[in-house]
Amino acid sequence: MGATPATALDFSGETQKRLLESYDRRITYYWNSSRYNKRWYKATRLLIIILGALVTLISSMSSASFIKGAWTVAFAVLTPVMAAVLAIVGGVSQAFQWGAAWSDMVVTATRLEKERDRIAVTPPDQLDAAKEMSVLDDLVLAETQGFFQRLFGVSGSSKPDSSGGISTH
Repeated sequence: MGATPATALDFSGETQKRLLESYDRRITYYWNSSRYNKRWYKATRLLIIILGALVTLISSMSSASFIKGAWTVAFAVLTPVMAAVLAIVGGVSQAFQWGAAWSDMVVTATRLEKERDRIAVTPPDQLDAAKEMSVLDDLVLAETQGFFQRLFGVSGSSKPDSSGGISTH
């Protein structure tokens, strides 16, 4: 009874190639998305630092005795406007969680690369096609769930229940 399951024997070189292409597409997506998130994370952090310093500077200068005339009005208007822009940038940054998304996407891309490399060096007849596709799907699903939990604070997952509705557990 040394028979191997059909899924292990059915893993041809062509199937391995298609699986590796699936990994490559997802890896490319995660690296591109991580660059996007990194860019926005750094841009918003830089804006927060600059605007925070400028609000402090302008507010201090508006109360200085040597500032007179039109400058007094300009500083009086600029201070709350820049403070509002600072609050908006901080809120948008917090809402979209670019830093955490950048981190999670780099980790996911690296995990996918590790699995892709393992599949690439394993002889096709020693791989289980269904299991290998499941590993890929599980890695992507785990990152996706983490993203939405971080973004919306949702706990648990939504799964169809036996009546066709959605269950939260």
